[in-house]
Amino acid sequence: MIALLIGLTAPAPSYTELKQKIETRRLAFHSRYIAADSLGKQTVIDSARAYLFDRITLDILPAWHGTRWDFNGNTRTPKQGAIACGYFVNTVLQDAGFRLPRIKWSQMAAEPITVKTCHVIKRFRNRPVREVEAYIRAQGDGVYKVGLDNHVGFIVKRGPIVRFVHSNYYQPEVGVMSEPLDGNNPLAHSNYRIVGQLLGDAVMVAWIKGQDLSNLP
Repeated sequence: MIALLIGLTAPAPSYTELKQKIETRRLAFHSRYIAADSLGKQTVIDSARAYLFDRITLDILPAWHGTRWDFNGNTRTPKQGAIACGYFVNTVLQDAGFRLPRIKWSQMAAEPITVKTCHVIKRFRNRPVREVEAYIRAQGDGVYKVGLDNHVGFIVKRGPIVRFVHSNYYQPEVGVMSEPLDGNNPLAHSNYRIVGQLLGDAVMVAWIKGQDLSNLP
């Protein structure tokens, strides 16, 4: 009470503490999932999805903003060193608690990984980026993985806001940023785009159980 009166607030958790907090919650969801019946399991999945959506969009992605881009960048720490686009995507997912082969997937093309991890997929060939945005808005709130001609990143829809979040080789000194879909960026300029919605039921069950995503069918 005294702290509130004099304007003091608790310090924001560090990125390491954030990852630890997410793991603690994952284990709690796991315990609830094991104990639940089939209907209860779906409730746990839905609750875990809402929790992870918040942590990724409100905490993890913003923490990486301003981490510079480099083709060989593979830092594990936001705003320290540099990170390439593939490493950015897979590091974010790993830091959110997903088990995955970070190095292998970061060096692969986006298509096969998107097909494996995303439950709803849409491909766009030689279409204006406004069609991608219209599609995302119609699908609803979520974290979307997007693969392009020579790039990969996330599209995040939260309420009326739709943003492209990526490690931007157009502006390597800035690197990770959140920007509109239609602009001077690789998403707008790419001829091919594969957009996949993350956090589907199968992926969420793997997250809850601590299973490796590479083992998904």
